[in-house]
Amino acid sequence: MSESRSEIIRKTKEWLVHADEDLRLAKHALKLKSSCPYKLIAYHAQQCAEKYLKAYLVFRNIDFPYTHNISHLLELCPDFTVLAKDLQEAKVLTPYAITARYPGKGRVSKRDALQAVKIADTVRKIIRGTLKKRGLKIS
Repeated sequence: MSESRSEIIRKTKEWLVHADEDLRLAKHALKLKSSCPYKLIAYHAQQCAEKYLKAYLVFRNIDFPYTHNISHLLELCPDFTVLAKDLQEAKVLTPYAITARYPGKGRVSKRDALQAVKIADTVRKIIRGTLKKRGLKIS
């Protein structure tokens, strides 16, 4: 039995809230004057992009596996060719799902963190625009 449209909209908006919290935290952490945790900033940027893609999949009523792989999530999108073109750059965020969680999994520089936040912002803008075009009312 499929979910009601109102339940899909509720779940989509819930994913968007979680995604925006990740991006807000990443941007706030960039303001730290010392000991800035760049790996955590990149991690939260990756989480933002991942959750935006998952929100889109929820909205389109598409099941997705437990994964942090941005490429795989993009491939699941029904309008993959359009989104993949615009979101190609987001694929570089995938490794950040790991670097913050485990020691020895790579260093993240300030430049990397800034780029990750910029990419997450782009994903946010594109997905929100796409959702609005498909009729989702979001502010």
